[in-house]
Amino acid sequence: MERIKTDICIIGAGSGGLSVAAGASQMGAKVVLLEAGEMGGDCLNYGCVPSKALIAAGKQAHAVRSGGYGVAPVEPEVDYAGAKDHVARTIAAIAPVDSQERFEGFGVRVIREHGRFISETEVQAGDTVIEARRFVVATGSSPFVPPIEGLDGVEVHTNETIFDLRDRPEHLLIIGGGNIGMEMAQAHVRLGCKVTVIEGSTPLAKDDPELTAIVLDRLRAEGVEIVTGAQANRVSGGEAITVHTEKGDFTGSHLLMAVGRKVNVEGLDLDKANVTWSKTGVEVGDDLRSTTNRRVYAVGDAAGGLQFTHVAGYHGGIVVRSAVLGLPAKAKTSHIPWSTYTDPELAQVGLTEAQAREQHGDKLTVVRANYDENDRAQAEAKTTGLLKVMVVKGRPVGASIVGAQAGEMVGFWSLAIANNLKMSAISNSVLPYPTIAEINKRAAGAYFSPKLFESDLVKRVVRVVQRWLP
Repeated sequence: MERIKTDICIIGAGSGGLSVAAGASQMGAKVVLLEAGEMGGDCLNYGCVPSKALIAAGKQAHAVRSGGYGVAPVEPEVDYAGAKDHVARTIAAIAPVDSQERFEGFGVRVIREHGRFISETEVQAGDTVIEARRFVVATGSSPFVPPIEGLDGVEVHTNETIFDLRDRPEHLLIIGGGNIGMEMAQAHVRLGCKVTVIEGSTPLAKDDPELTAIVLDRLRAEGVEIVTGAQANRVSGGEAITVHTEKGDFTGSHLLMAVGRKVNVEGLDLDKANVTWSKTGVEVGDDLRSTTNRRVYAVGDAAGGLQFTHVAGYHGGIVVRSAVLGLPAKAKTSHIPWSTYTDPELAQVGLTEAQAREQHGDKLTVVRANYDENDRAQAEAKTTGLLKVMVVKGRPVGASIVGAQAGEMVGFWSLAIANNLKMSAISNSVLPYPTIAEINKRAAGAYFSPKLFESDLVKRVVRVVQRWLP
């Protein structure tokens, strides 16, 4: 049995764990990194990267099929296996950045074994015991497969297996209408599959309903069948797969489960480390430290909050500041954006309109800017879209965007909220013309226009100034 003493021991080599490992090791801390699965975690191997690669393949097929701009539409010859080859090439191109070799080059000791606590100060991974001053639980999450009757009798795909499927599904059934379900629905219908989404409640429920309606209308127009308020009660199989709901039975050739994720904290023996935890993750404070064992941090999905890769990376920076530099650091959520990469894209940061009205009441101003008022959007025929900014006392507290490049646009508002900027700072920016990003500045203009152009006081002042100007 080998014993190692180190400054920081990280369990999990996904976005959060790798962020801590890279930062801590390059600053001079001794780091041990444990990973029993694939380096890069879910995002690189089963989530963000492969899904966006498949979405890109679907977008290419859709462009050929749709034509436009004076180019005649042609029905594309879709090679579904070839699209999956693109997915595999994309993963392979990014993998070296997250590789064991790269992190060993930083001086990190990488052990490819499952880690579990054996005391408050020790973790065992295979035949190695690691004693550390600080531990970081960065174990991420896995697809949740609910206990639906009959599910064990059919082949069920999740995001961990769907990207390995080489034969194009004739009819893909998707249980779950969240961002994963909707992204995969549009990608597959564009690649020539029939697709039915079965959602027990409301699709894309965490986003602004006015904006989600635009996305859902587009998906339905492209041929995706979306069934809402239909709880999957039972599944039966045979030559085909049937999902039985109170709204009827839906039969297809393949089944994708996309109802949510479960945090990977079981099997870590956290009780032996005196770490309080539940199925939603490790119980941590704003500083991401365990409430019962201050040696232990949790980041990303394991911290029990928003389940996004960029949140894990953000948490990694918080932990490096605290555990490596000894500086106070707390994680916030008000500036955390998220995006759904459908076409059009859907993005959110801060409060939605409904949340802002509930919290701020009459103090809230909602400003809007439409894509069809943007010259670049007109030039590219991408005029379906809307930006809504929630403003309180001259500062944005939330932004909701649907339209082309919404995932890129939302970063503008995350920056503003994170730095407590006023709308005047947005208005003062100068953006290249013509760009989609000008919609952001137009929203700032929409905030100030009533104050400048509809104010009798401003008009009286201007008349006085004009009389006195030489």
